[in-house]
Amino acid sequence: MRVRVATTAVGLTAVTLLALPACSTGTAGAKPDAASSAQVVKSAGADQDAAPLSSAALKTRLLDESDLGSGYLRQPERPSRRDDVTVVGCTALSELGGDAATGGSLTFPHKAKATFTYTGGSNSQVTEELYSDSANKLSYGIGRIFDAMTGCPTYQVVAGGTAIDMASQKLPAPHQLGDEQWSQLLTFSAGGQSTVVKQTAIRDGSLLLIVSGSPALVDRHLEKALAKAERVG
Repeated sequence: MRVRVATTAVGLTAVTLLALPACSTGTAGAKPDAASSAQVVKSAGADQDAAPLSSAALKTRLLDESDLGSGYLRQPERPSRRDDVTVVGCTALSELGGDAATGGSLTFPHKAKATFTYTGGSNSQVTEELYSDSANKLSYGIGRIFDAMTGCPTYQVVAGGTAIDMASQKLPAPHQLGDEQWSQLLTFSAGGQSTVVKQTAIRDGSLLLIVSGSPALVDRHLEKALAKAERVG
């Protein structure tokens, strides 16, 4: 089964890493439906109703070179690409339809993103994305995509004429962080080369943090990224 989608948002962050990507992330959490998501949010605390932060405010909460340490270079922002993409062999992604099949449904109105190359690790990269919206919308939006992605352990993405074999694996989520957590390992294979990407998402109240890239770099900077994203003032 095939579904035509556009390469936006988290979906092809990792595809970009192949050329060095949200296809998008997977999760170690259960797929929430609208009702269960609302119940989770209601039980998580009063901060769930905090007003969403603006994109400008989110940008100030992204990690920068001084936070990461020596050897990191921030990549310039590039215009979003709208390459035509075909997803093959994943019914769960087909059921999401449209941009959601590659994470493109992360169209929350408030967002910020930064990508860094680590020159000390064979050009390894790490990408941080921040989103802000109501807790209900963040929980439901990211949860349904993550669950669909890990529902297909193998599938294929054809992007810009290049066929990319995909494999996804759920990972234990860092339950000590935030209100909800998701994590997965993605393997992208094309042209005889493979790239392994870890993606971990943390929702804390009206904030959603996604860190993706080299597994070691994601593990190293995840807590630091969340702490800065949650800062007050």
